[in-house]
Amino acid sequence: MLKRILGVIAGYAIFVISSVLLFRVSGVNPHSDSSQLFMILTFVYGTVFSFIGGLITQVISKTGNLKVNYVLFIIMAGFATFSFFNSSGSSWTQLLAIFVFAPVSVLGGLFWIKKKGKK
Repeated sequence: MLKRILGVIAGYAIFVISSVLLFRVSGVNPHSDSSQLFMILTFVYGTVFSFIGGLITQVISKTGNLKVNYVLFIIMAGFATFSFFNSSGSSWTQLLAIFVFAPVSVLGGLFWIKKKGKK
């Protein structure tokens, strides 16, 4: 059970820390309007790190099923939904997290399970 909890925490940390770094380094406020180019960059960047977060969740938890990834999905989408309803300004980052990044974290876990199954 501890490995499952640590796996979810690590997967979420990868997503959150990478997101914070992107917005700190770029100087862009995640709750304000942004250029289309930066939105596309965020989409690609967030997708990659969400996938990695989901993969790492599987690597650490070693469950062989997607239950831990569904927990990660719920946490990611849940915090983004909470932020969506409680923030003022633009909500494009929260919408990406809910509809793209959270589902992609499940794909990261599925990738790892399929990769391990082929060995």
